Amino acid sequence: MALILASASPRRRDFLKQMGISFRVCPARGEEKIQPGWHPEEIASHLAKQKAWEVAARHPKDTVIGADTIVVLGSEVLGKPKDKEQAARMLSMLSGKTHQVMTGVWVITGGKGYGFVQKTEVKFYHLTGLEIKRYVDTGESMDKAGAYGIQGMGMALVEGIKGDYTNVVGLPVARLLRLLRELGQL
Repeated sequence: MALILASASPRRRDFLKQMGISFRVCPARGEEKIQPGWHPEEIASHLAKQKAWEVAARHPKDTVIGADTIVVLGSEVLGKPKDKEQAARMLSMLSGKTHQVMTGVWVITGGKGYGFVQKTEVKFYHLTGLEIKRYVDTGESMDKAGAYGIQGMGMALVEGIKGDYTNVVGLPVARLLRLLRELGQL
């Protein structure tokens, strides 16, 4: 029995490596499907669950971890930007405000699924148009929910956080490790 990460995220991979966990990477390939009107927690949980079950169907004897991170401002979900203009709009929306980062995590083992959603509050400094342009021009915002990465140059945008830092990066490590231990997978 192997542990499989159903994600191509280098940040999630790095976290598991840092914790000394042996695992394989097998990213989910399916289209992310959500229903209109879902609460942000439902979206994060559903997307993680969808990824985990898709990969578990191909590897039924293994334990699969699926995760999905979203950024939520008020009731609006900010995913990964499609282009630089959308990234700049997202950062303008987040400027001077507190938002939530939610990561849904699902572990599938023995044909059963176990999941949770971790939430962290993040407050941004007030950003000038030039600061936003310079950050977007780095390219760092393009593959990240909410158009920023707290672990990179985006750390200069963040005034403070309340909660789990690793969740903001994309994988709530401590809570995941506790779940894996409960399930006898560590």
